[in-house]
Amino acid sequence: MRLLKQLFEKNQSWAERVKARDPDFFSVLSRQQAPQHLWIGCSDSRVPANEIVGLLPGEMFVHRNVANLVVHTDLNCLSVIQYAVDVLQVRHIIVCGHYGCGGVRAAMHNERHGLVDNWLRHVRDVSGLHRARLDAVADERARLDLLCELNVAEQVANVSCTTIVRDAWARGQPLALHGWIYRLEDGLLRDLDLCIDGPQEMGAITRITRRPID
Repeated sequence: MRLLKQLFEKNQSWAERVKARDPDFFSVLSRQQAPQHLWIGCSDSRVPANEIVGLLPGEMFVHRNVANLVVHTDLNCLSVIQYAVDVLQVRHIIVCGHYGCGGVRAAMHNERHGLVDNWLRHVRDVSGLHRARLDAVADERARLDLLCELNVAEQVANVSCTTIVRDAWARGQPLALHGWIYRLEDGLLRDLDLCIDGPQEMGAITRITRRPID
């Protein structure tokens, strides 16, 4: 604690500012959690989920990992989705990537960084699925941007294929999936025009990923 004293001081200042604005904020927050959104984003420290969309604590359920991946064997991510959908009854699941993602760049260039290389194999698979489309882009930065977008689309597809989401739609639960991307240079989100609110919308994913979704 001695070495991180400044963080405790910042926490105290933040809590005091919040209470000055709304004296009951923390007491109300402690008694309930009712977010409408689940955010699946990258672990990158420059992409703080609540802050960039202007939501307060309690208004967004968040899961983050390197390169914002949704892998069907990742029980951590699946547990978050299940809790968000079945218990919290969120109405929106947002998969948000960001341009210039270091994980996506490492996968695109087949860089070696150790254990994380195994995780980034999933991004390399996305790159392989879209090899012809990526190779057609001469500019390296534009190619990386495209892979970041395609990675988001693939992860939205993966979310839509989970039994959790399929079961929610089958029972008529309102639930929409969204694919967004964030640019560090201007702090703005961009909608990738991927919004799926039921199995009838699966064609939107097929158009982006160019692969059939069961």
